[in-house]
Amino acid sequence: MNEKYLFLEVYPDYIKLISKEKWMLQSVQKIENLLRQIPCDKKIVWDVSLIDEFDSAGMLLFIEYFSYFAAKTKVEIAGYTSVQKEMYDLLKAEHKSKEAISVTRKNRIENLGKKAVECYDDFKEFVNFSGELFAALLYNLFHPRSIRFKETVYHIYHSGFTALVIVSLTAFLVGMVIAYQGSVQLAKFGADIFIVDTVGLSIVRELGPMITAIVIAGRSGSSYTAEIGAMKITEEIAAMRTMGFDPYHFLVLPRIYALMIALPLLIFFADIMGIFGGMVAAKMQLGISVDQFISRTQEVVAVKHYILGMIKGPVFAFLIAAVGSFRGLQVSENTESIGLHTTQSVVNSIFLVIAFDALFSVIYTELDL
Repeated sequence: MNEKYLFLEVYPDYIKLISKEKWMLQSVQKIENLLRQIPCDKKIVWDVSLIDEFDSAGMLLFIEYFSYFAAKTKVEIAGYTSVQKEMYDLLKAEHKSKEAISVTRKNRIENLGKKAVECYDDFKEFVNFSGELFAALLYNLFHPRSIRFKETVYHIYHSGFTALVIVSLTAFLVGMVIAYQGSVQLAKFGADIFIVDTVGLSIVRELGPMITAIVIAGRSGSSYTAEIGAMKITEEIAAMRTMGFDPYHFLVLPRIYALMIALPLLIFFADIMGIFGGMVAAKMQLGISVDQFISRTQEVVAVKHYILGMIKGPVFAFLIAAVGSFRGLQVSENTESIGLHTTQSVVNSIFLVIAFDALFSVIYTELDL
């Protein structure tokens, strides 16, 4: 055994465990590896008089293994100082309170209530955020000079242009999948040409806008949360408020404007690539020529279908940017919170995109569009 931190003396009736050096955060892993090797077949006398310094990590390790040894055999502690005893009592009480809390959390009804309260608080925060956001939007509406055009263009580039490749590739593959799967069924009835109708209408009206929005929610929406969250942790937002700058004008609105401009353009490219993917699959699977495919597309895909799909773009963009910014402003002062809120941002954005797409479908159907 490495005797730097622990020394073991074995006697006929008991084992004497002598602790030494500094039991600090940097050494607890090494000490724990040594403590695992201590046998529990005899009484243990644990001498801590040679420990130079304890921190909370070292004391928590001592508490954990004292409880472990005490459950298996009789343990006596020797050589502790009054300071060590005070730290032990303090951390032991905290340790017990956490155990009590963990037991309480097993109550499912109470957990359900806590979750409901958390959801209610989250909803109230989002309502407050929405109020601040719309107040800032109204201010920009009546004071156009306050719009930060330079930052908006910057975010259009990073949220839109740099996403062009992944959005186009995703739409192309989706178009190919629809054409391949549809062609198998349509070929059974000799209705090969109707694969053009299936691909064109589904991409332009539904899948193009929705797939693009989901990709952007995972890519740009999450980056909004991470960027604003990092600024929250480094207290840049607090400093901004101290200097009299409104974070909604400087951080949130440029991202919303940028995404509301960029997403319809991305949807336009996604529609083109999705139809092109369907064209490639139709040529390979059914032998439909490019001229036939384009001619049929012009017949069945009217301009109104394209417009109905594009209307969804600004709405989806607003939802994604607003949720991403809201979750970023919710980040607390630790790095773990960034990951949690980024995950929430992506999940919430995708859910809202799908929910509003379903709402658009209902409205379009009711209006016979």
